[in-house]
Amino acid sequence: QVQLVESGGGLVQAGGSLRLSCAASGSRFSGAVLAWHHQAPGQQREWVATIDSRITLYADSVKGRFTISRDNAKNTVYLQMNSLKSEDTAIYYCKLVQGPIQSWGQGTQVTVSS
Repeated sequence: QVQLVESGGGLVQAGGSLRLSCAASGSRFSGAVLAWHHQAPGQQREWVATIDSRITLYADSVKGRFTISRDNAKNTVYLQMNSLKSEDTAIYYCKLVQGPIQSWGQGTQVTVSS
């Protein structure tokens, strides 16, 4: 069974940076597609970024500010978030996809103060 544990969230001022981490266990990490999503209060969960073995993709709202990366040796995916805005405030979840199976972490809170 796949387990995902996010960390790195917190409170930051607008314009600041945070780096989120998501450590995975119980899966063939190197062959998986990994993604970050976020969910703001009262909103639906939204996709932020995806990384597989070859490409990275970003939502328009974060393009140029966020960077997704992975370290297969550490079974960890990262989300570097720069130039943070108040609208980035949300719970951030990582997701691991292997074939038809999706696994989610428990989320980490990011709060950006203006």
